Parts: sequence; C-alpha cells; structure tokens
Amino acid sequence: MNDLNKFKRYTVTSALPYANGPIHIGHLAGVYVPADIYVRFLRLNDADVIFLGGSDEHGVPITIKALREGVSPQDIVDRYHQIIKKSFEDFGISFDIYSRTSNPIHHETASAFFRKMYDAGQFIEKVSQQYYDESTGHFLADRYITGTCPHCGYDRAYGDQCEKCGTSLNATDLINPKSVLSGNLPVLKETRHWFLPLDQYEPWLREWIIEGHKDDWKPNVYGQCKSWIDQGLQPRAVTRDLDWGVKVPVEGAEGKVLYVWFDAPIGYISATRELTPDWEKYWKDKETKLVHFIGKDNIVFHCIIFPAMLKGEGSYILPENVPANEFLNLEGEKISTSRNWAVWLHEYLEDFPGKQDVLRYVLTSAAPETKDNDFTWKDFQARNNSELVAILGNFINRTIVLTHKYFGGKVPEQGILTDSDKLTLEGMGQFPDRIAKSLHGFRFREGLSEMMNLARLGNKYLTDNEPWKQFSSDPGRVATILNISLQICAQLTIVGEPFLPFSMKKVRQTLNLSPYKWQDASRLDWMKPGHQLNQPELLFEKIEDAAIEKQIQKLMATKAANEALQQKVPVKPGKETVQYDDFSKMDIRVGTILEAEKVPKTDKLLKLRIDTGIDQRTVVSGIAGYFKPTEIIGKRVCILVNLAPRKLKGIDSQGMILMAENPDGTLNFVTPDEGSVNGADIK
Repeated sequence: MNDLNKFKRYTVTSALPYANGPIHIGHLAGVYVPADIYVRFLRLNDADVIFLGGSDEHGVPITIKALREGVSPQDIVDRYHQIIKKSFEDFGISFDIYSRTSNPIHHETASAFFRKMYDAGQFIEKVSQQYYDESTGHFLADRYITGTCPHCGYDRAYGDQCEKCGTSLNATDLINPKSVLSGNLPVLKETRHWFLPLDQYEPWLREWIIEGHKDDWKPNVYGQCKSWIDQGLQPRAVTRDLDWGVKVPVEGAEGKVLYVWFDAPIGYISATRELTPDWEKYWKDKETKLVHFIGKDNIVFHCIIFPAMLKGEGSYILPENVPANEFLNLEGEKISTSRNWAVWLHEYLEDFPGKQDVLRYVLTSAAPETKDNDFTWKDFQARNNSELVAILGNFINRTIVLTHKYFGGKVPEQGILTDSDKLTLEGMGQFPDRIAKSLHGFRFREGLSEMMNLARLGNKYLTDNEPWKQFSSDPGRVATILNISLQICAQLTIVGEPFLPFSMKKVRQTLNLSPYKWQDASRLDWMKPGHQLNQPELLFEKIEDAAIEKQIQKLMATKAANEALQQKVPVKPGKETVQYDDFSKMDIRVGTILEAEKVPKTDKLLKLRIDTGIDQRTVVSGIAGYFKPTEIIGKRVCILVNLAPRKLKGIDSQGMILMAENPDGTLNFVTPDEGSVNGADIK
C-alpha cells in the first residue's frame, strides 16, 4: 500500500550493532542495506523521514571482552564504535544520526523511561536465586557463566543461550556451571530484580499483533510472534547485577543496571533526542509511521517486548511494521564471528575500493527476505560481470558514447516514432509505479529486479535498432533512437538511486542532470534537445578471477585453521627432554596487543606494543604473512617476558609471543582462557 498520503512523517530504525566487533555482510543483508534503500526511496518522495542508527554499547559480552583484554568496557566500545561508524559512512548507509548508548543523553533517556514505568507500578519486584562467584564477589549474569547445555550437551553454553543449538537458557539450566571470572564453581545466592510482566500484556499483544497485523507483517515475523504468544508469555527481568550500563534509578538498586535488551531499543529514542529538539513528533504523533529494520534474532524484542514497554510507558507510538529478514549464509555455511567465517565490511572496502554498489546490488539480489539465503564469491562475480557490467553499465555507456560520436554529446531531436519506439516509451512509463509498489511493501529484491528490467528494456531497444548501422543512411532515425535511450538513462538515475546511489550519482553527473524526485520518474521527456552531456566514464568494471580466488583462498585458510583445531593431524615429533629447572626459568605472562604495524621494508615482521601486566613493551614478530595489523589489535596472547632483548631491523624486541604452528604451516595465537588477566603467570 502506498502510505505517503497516510502518514506525515517516518521514523526508521535499524538494529543497533553490538560494539564488540566489526560489521559483516550478514548484518548488511539482513538490516542495513534494506533500511537504506527504503529511506532513500522515502527521501526521493520528499517524505519527512529520519533514519536512526547507533552502537549498542552495554551488556555482558562487552564486559567479558574488556576483561579478556585487560582494558575497560569504555575502551572496547570506543574502539569498535569508530570502526563500525566509519564502515557505514564509507559504504553509504545514509543515517541521519549514528549515535551510541554510552552517551549521557541515552543514560538520561533510558533512566527516565524506566522511572516513569516504575512510578506507575508497571514492574514487579522479585527475589530470586542467581549464581554468584564467591571468590570475586560478583553475581554471574548471562555470559559470565558457562556450562553444559541440557539440550544438546555442548560444554561451552552460556547462561542465556547455547550458541550450538540456539536454545534460550537460564543460567540455572546449565549442567556443571562455572564462573567465567575465576573458573570456580558458583553458588546460588538471593538477589532482587525488577521484571516486566509480559503475561499481563498478553491479551493486548494478541489483539494488536495476531488480529491487527496478520495481513501486513511478513509471514516470518508474524509467525514467530504468534508462536511466542501462543506458548504463553512470562515476566522478564529488566535489571541485572552489573557495573557497566545504565544505572537503575531507584533506591536500593546499587550495583544494578538496566538489562541491555531494555535499554538498547530506547537508544532509538535517545538518538532522536540527540538529533533534533523536535524529537517528540517522531515518537509521539500518531501520524508518524515507525518502522524497525532488524534480523530475525531480534523479532521478539522489537515486536513483543519493546512494544510492551512503549505501551506501559504510555506516551509513545507503536511500530507499524517490522520487516525482519532471515539470515545470510556464506559459501553454504552459517556466518560465525567466533570462527572468523565472515566477509567483514571494512576489509571488503579495502579489497574492492569504489565498489560499494556492487556489494549493495549482490546483497539485495540475495537478500534473505523470506528464508535464509547464501552469499558466494562466484555469484558476486557473476552478478557484477553479467548484470551490472553487461546490462546496466553497457546500456548507459553505449548510449552516451554514441551520442558523443554522432551528435557531439548533445541530446538529439526526437523524430517520428515507430511502433517499437511507442512500445518502449509505454513500457518505460510503467516502471516507477511498479518499483514504488515493491518498495512500499518491503520487497526490495523485487524492486531491484524491476530496476534491472528497465535497464534490460533499454539494452534490448538499443541492440534491436542498431543505430551504429543506420547513421550514414538515416541520421534522423538515429537521433530518435538515442533520444529515447537517453530518456531511459535519465529515468534509471531516479529509480536506481535507492539501490545504487554511488553509480546513479555518477550517471547524473555524466548526463549533466540535477537530482530529481520520484514523482518525476514517469516523465518521458527528461532530456531536452540540445542539452549537453559530459564525457562518459565506465560505470562498472569486470571483476577478474584472481580477485575472487583471493577471497575464496582467504576463506579456505580460515576453514582449514578451524578444522585443524577439531581434528588430529600429523605433528612434529617431540624434542629432547629438559629439566624442570630449565623450564621454570621462562617467565611467560598473559598480555594484550595494544598496537600493531608492519615493519617498513619487510614482508614478515610486525611491530607490536603489548601490555604484559608488568609493563608495556615492544615486540617484533614474524607473523605479517599470516595476520593484518588491524586484525590483531586487542588480541590476547602469551608472551615470554624474560627473553634477552634482540634488535631486529633497528627495533629492540623485548620478548616473544607464543604461536602454534600447524602441520600445514599456518599459525595461530596461543591464547589464554577466559578470565585470565594481563600479567597472569603461565606455569
């Protein structure tokens, strides 16, 4: 449904990525590319729209990562927030603001939200048994505790979820639980928390979702919500015993923070407050359409829990739609950050400079809109070469080159129209409405396909009419052919802009056109006779096999390293026996790599700055052939600290990091277990 006349404005949110790692193509395909397409389309229609993004910077995974690296949680989120923000900017995700939940305005907003619900009696208070580490004096929330999954037997399940079978867990469900902080067996201890009574919202949620959104929400979203509601909703804790996060703003809540799932979606509101003093009209006016773009793992939070929070608070609008996508796999396997099985956005931008639109195109073509889908490098290459280069780029380039060749780069007159001309113009006029209907319905793959069909129409028209064969005998006919072809090129700059913004901007510059709006897209007389074009430049370039093979080999190396960890492989024979006294002379400590850079004029050496817990020192290591400097900053290592200093390429190397060399010659870091702090003595 076209709702541009139904709503005065739009508030579009995209899931806040966790600031403990970079962005990969799964995030892009599931959330950020479709959200950006939708927002760019709305802007072309002169809609009042804000596009909100930001980093989710609280929660246990961040504190765990900080503990492992011997730094503060703020250090972790500062590092990854900048990486993520820059990647989005370079890739062209057009946020109106990219904020972060560690900002003071967010803490203020989340605290006020909680306090209003608290004062209105919207929470229930419960005392429960929770695991506690007596040696460190910490309650063990979520990922501060590991154990064996009772469902699949995986021995490294977390207190909130088993990452192997995907089952949601409570910490008390774990078999043989242990503290991540100390490795000790925890004890159960009473603690008090506040809960959102979702069961009390169940009748309203059933009416609002099951009866109210059955026809307009995507089947995967509606189905998951209905399943949750049909199983019966239970109260859900909104606070946690942690020292990193938004402090619970009530008396008697010392040492407690808002649970990250409660404070993170409020980040959309605080980002809007940061963006504009008129923030309330985007959140409290019923003539505003609120749309959440998320992945399927966030459906329950955005369709059940956050709406219940908004309903309980009482002054906010509710989401009109939550067009969640399923998951994108990579080369037939689930994307895994822990196994490094991913295509990272910042690395893609380095390896394929200037090809943002190629990735946008491929990810939209393979978008997991209704089911999980797969990204492969071969498909990436094929879509670029066979579609972007051979169809879209070829049509636009041929049209402009021929106009320069025959008419000095000026738009020629349109003469008498043939039946073929009339059919082409008629077909051209239908595309904007078809594409708009797809985008209003969140069917972005379909919209992209229609945009390419317009390019196919132009390509076929140009090929069928062969102006290069007719100019000597009938220049007037060639003028008409190129005039119509140029009208199609101009139309493509509008209907293609949401999908391929960098490329369409380049085409507009070549056509010497000012930006137009979507309502202009159905015009058939864009290019007036005599209008001067600029010189053409190639829109897309063929991607060669070597570039793709490099990416595939990178993944295969990752797979081999992962498999080597799981399988017994032939290893070198043991060395001569040494006495204990010889071994005890080695002082091996846990450390964290703070800085890393290549040593100039060498292929193998990296200069590292390592926090050993004793001091910060420089180590030169021959691992440049295996790791990029940016990949290992923050890496936890084992370091021999009492090795006699050695000068390498003029640099004093003050130690040696321990590496595991696999039988195939690849290297891996010897990393300490969770909970080890910098300076811990390895014996």
